[in-house]
Amino acid sequence: MVKLLEDIIIVDLSQFLSGPSAALRLADMGAQVIKIERPDTGDICRHLYVSDVIIEGESSIFHAINRNKQSYAADLKKDTDLQKVKQILQRADVLLHNFRPGVMERLGLDYDTVKALNPQIVYAEITGFGSEGPWKDLPGQDLLLQAASGLTWLSNSQSENPTPMGVAVVDILAGTHIAQGILACLYRRTITGEGGLVQVSMLESILDFQFEVLTCFYNDGGALPVRSAVNGGHAYIAAPYGIYATKDGHLALAMGDILILGILLTCPQLLIFEDSAQWFSRRDEIKQILANHLVIKSTAEWLAILEPADIWCAKVLDYQLLMHETGYQELNMELVVKTSKGVAVTTTRCPIRVDGEILVSEKGAPLLGEHNAEIDQQFNIIDTKELHPIDSF
Repeated sequence: MVKLLEDIIIVDLSQFLSGPSAALRLADMGAQVIKIERPDTGDICRHLYVSDVIIEGESSIFHAINRNKQSYAADLKKDTDLQKVKQILQRADVLLHNFRPGVMERLGLDYDTVKALNPQIVYAEITGFGSEGPWKDLPGQDLLLQAASGLTWLSNSQSENPTPMGVAVVDILAGTHIAQGILACLYRRTITGEGGLVQVSMLESILDFQFEVLTCFYNDGGALPVRSAVNGGHAYIAAPYGIYATKDGHLALAMGDILILGILLTCPQLLIFEDSAQWFSRRDEIKQILANHLVIKSTAEWLAILEPADIWCAKVLDYQLLMHETGYQELNMELVVKTSKGVAVTTTRCPIRVDGEILVSEKGAPLLGEHNAEIDQQFNIIDTKELHPIDSF
């Protein structure tokens, strides 16, 4: 396994998805990730089920996003446990958390306190709506951020309700952004020796995700994006952009020349749209013509016509169909990890390749507190019950 971040120690206090997804990526790159969890319940993701798929009594999503990590059980509200975590932080490279503003201050692990313990540490925090302003105390939950950010008005067709994406896109993006910030700060540290504070809000992440359409909005006199009335795909892209039903399935059409499509598909109704400006101004009319026409043949028949002509198109697959495609199989995206109890869990691997090599580890998600003894030994943790707290540092 390629270990790009070998000897980098991440202390991860985050829960559920955004922070743990960042820690997962850093673990994939070879960092040691120490996941700090409450002794009684652990990460809420262990039992906050998003499906009925349960592995070792815990949610499948916990196993997916916490593989290749160590678990250290500590109650941060107890001084003895807090002092142990502080001893770890003295030698750590990164602290990561996604608590609401004010929580780390109440725990005694705010940036200034941790920086005093370890001036070189990279302190990374994810919030829902930022650390200031009237929204700072709102819950940073993915669906709520999709709703508040305008994202839900971009999917589906014009007559449909606002529609969220079917994945936790805000969580994952915020995790990606904080990981980028951590890596950049670690690089700066190699040059200057200084640590730093890296902050990302989920709201900023999902707004950045929409930079394309927001730039249009900013520069279009404040006119709101208008979803297509027919086969909505992108509010700012002309026909034929969208997904269309065929005789036996569905076909995705991206950007393309309507006149060429009219010839290839033997659809003379399209040939009247000679002015390319009409492909946007009359896109719903064009897309309705396409929708009525494409149902007369199968997806494979249309692909046999369109692909050789280099038309941007694709058949629409579900997961079961995707698994049977050679293009998917050759990627080797499936990763089988094993828990400490020997249970095999199939998940996705890190998508990054370095020098042609994929980044993989067969280590599954940890049991709650599984690595306490190992980490105590590694960091020479002193049991502060025998000491006055001030003597520990």
